[in-house]
Amino acid sequence: MKKRPLKSMRLYFSIMVVSVVILTIVLAGLITFFLDWMNVTWLSNLNLMLQIALYCTFLGILIAAIFNKSIITPIKKLSNASCEVAKGDFTVNPVCKSNLNEMKELFENFRIMVAELGATETLRNDFVMNVSHEIKTPINAIEGYATLLQDKNQTEAEKDEYISKIIYNTKRLSSLVGNILMLSKVESQNIPLKKTLYALDEQIRQAIVSLESKWLDKEIEFDVELDSVKYTGVETLMYHVWSNLLDNAIKFTPRQGLISIQLKNGGGQAVCSISDTGPGMPEETKAHIFDKFYQGDTSHQSEGNGLGLALVKQIVDIGKGTIEVSSTVGKGSIFTITLPNPASNNIL
Repeated sequence: MKKRPLKSMRLYFSIMVVSVVILTIVLAGLITFFLDWMNVTWLSNLNLMLQIALYCTFLGILIAAIFNKSIITPIKKLSNASCEVAKGDFTVNPVCKSNLNEMKELFENFRIMVAELGATETLRNDFVMNVSHEIKTPINAIEGYATLLQDKNQTEAEKDEYISKIIYNTKRLSSLVGNILMLSKVESQNIPLKKTLYALDEQIRQAIVSLESKWLDKEIEFDVELDSVKYTGVETLMYHVWSNLLDNAIKFTPRQGLISIQLKNGGGQAVCSISDTGPGMPEETKAHIFDKFYQGDTSHQSEGNGLGLALVKQIVDIGKGTIEVSSTVGKGSIFTITLPNPASNNIL
């Protein structure tokens, strides 16, 4: 919120004091005239100092009443609302009846703060709930298959299958924990951001090769067109970007499908697009595709945990880049990453 000087508050109090003084003088004159008209002479017979004391007392009462309405009452209301927020109630919405612009601004900032705290609390609860669910699923599977292995009547083939399932769920659990830790470190930027100059195109090729077993198993073809790009950044973080995007493309591309990768360098930026020939996404899925734990296609839910694209988005944001997705249902999706000044030391 933009900060403003307290000129209006000072002006308000100056006008208030002057107005009260003038009002007191006018009222004092009227009271004196009324008492003289009523032949009441006790006030005029009082000592001058006592008269001044009475008028000052009246003046003080007026100032206190105005001050209480404009300052004290709103502050008490804000204090009570703060206590409610401290108890976990993020629905409080105190109304300011003060004429002071600064007081109105204070209440508006308070409402914004409470709204942000409420949103953060909701995200935290959702995150904990999702993490608990995602961790519980493979743990239950591991426990179940381990229990089956204790049965001595199982055949060797069945034991091999159960061991394979345990290994699969262990890897899934390890991947989940690794992604959670990485996402936490990236969000807090609590990782050593050591930049190096390296070939971005070669890094993408390495990511493709590292996933060779997956795309060979589905007989997926690649159309790769990579410009030579020298890039200064955190190499390990950017590798997560390419591996996650390529892994998703392979996951959703059907057998004998096509994945196209283009890397262009020009105009002071590097632009990489990764497109697949998968089922595509509806608009609702696109709107939440970078949210934590969101998985639009539940048919592939067992193959991921909904953290990969959230991690990709965080890494790209740290690099002051952008990531966009365009998709057509039934035709596939295209992820486009733009990295500014690819050889600049200001990236990542």
